[in-house]
Amino acid sequence: MINQWWQHINFAYPWMLWMLLLLPLITVWYIIRQKDLSSSVKVSSLAIYRKQTTGKNRLIHLPFLLRLLAMGLLILAIARPQTKNEEERVEGEGIDIILCMDVSGSMLAEDFTPNRMEAAKDVAMRFVEGRKTDRIGLVIFSGESFTQCPLTTDHAVLVSQISGIRSGILQDGTAIGSGLATSVERLRKSESKSKVVILLTDGENNGGLIPPNTAKEIAKTYGVRVYTIGVGTDGFATLPQQSGGGVVRTQEKVNIDEPLLREIARETGGEYFRAKDNESLQNIYTGIDKLETSKIETSRFAKYAEEFYWLAIAAAVLLLLEVWFRYKVFRKFP
Repeated sequence: MINQWWQHINFAYPWMLWMLLLLPLITVWYIIRQKDLSSSVKVSSLAIYRKQTTGKNRLIHLPFLLRLLAMGLLILAIARPQTKNEEERVEGEGIDIILCMDVSGSMLAEDFTPNRMEAAKDVAMRFVEGRKTDRIGLVIFSGESFTQCPLTTDHAVLVSQISGIRSGILQDGTAIGSGLATSVERLRKSESKSKVVILLTDGENNGGLIPPNTAKEIAKTYGVRVYTIGVGTDGFATLPQQSGGGVVRTQEKVNIDEPLLREIARETGGEYFRAKDNESLQNIYTGIDKLETSKIETSRFAKYAEEFYWLAIAAAVLLLLEVWFRYKVFRKFP
């Protein structure tokens, strides 16, 4: 415990520790002085002194040792030992971001590990955890759209909401226009200098009340930049489907409306990305993270707690003991 405590100690005046080198010099001086005193006393025989050796005689050097220890503790106290406690404060100007995620049945396709939806959730949670100063919200859509989490800086709550996304909670379909329109609505009153939607889908628009082009124009009106991500491999993908006899896996053609997604991204100032596996999807979010940088300022503060008090008290106690031994126990005159 003492060793662990000592590792966290800093000294305000470390140069004072050089004075500890005086202690061995004082010890050598004391030993030499004791030899000189003993050699200056001449007696015919030492037998009488050997017989009179007592416990008091054995402790004759104790006052010197107490004073030596007290001096060492005083030197340490004067060097002002301190424990250091560091704090970090993160401040900055964040970005308002809406994650707009497709939760239609086709997102269960297994061309990603374990499927598209779980892969998308995983990279989205990592993305959220890395955006310390941003307000981020979550909109999900299939045949209709729904705000799963409004803009928030409580990223733990948002990560929990992303983790809880399941297919089948909304009417099935792919309403890209409704998803984008709901996302823009969540950013409409934002005062942030940068407003972003990251729209992820694996299909073509086939539902909803708002056409994608209308949603795109609304995004342009409110200065919302849209990054679009098409998710799915080339060709066919395995899709598990529930049937009366259990789960049946079928091969479904991957149909992503890439021209539409490119147009939405281009006209709103964003970019279109295509993810064909888990690695490329992670790289896309990493790229967006670099494109949409927040202004973050990190300040470090150090608080010092003085630890010299107990050293000074211990030194005072040792000096009092030294005085008591010298003038009470070892006094030369009654």
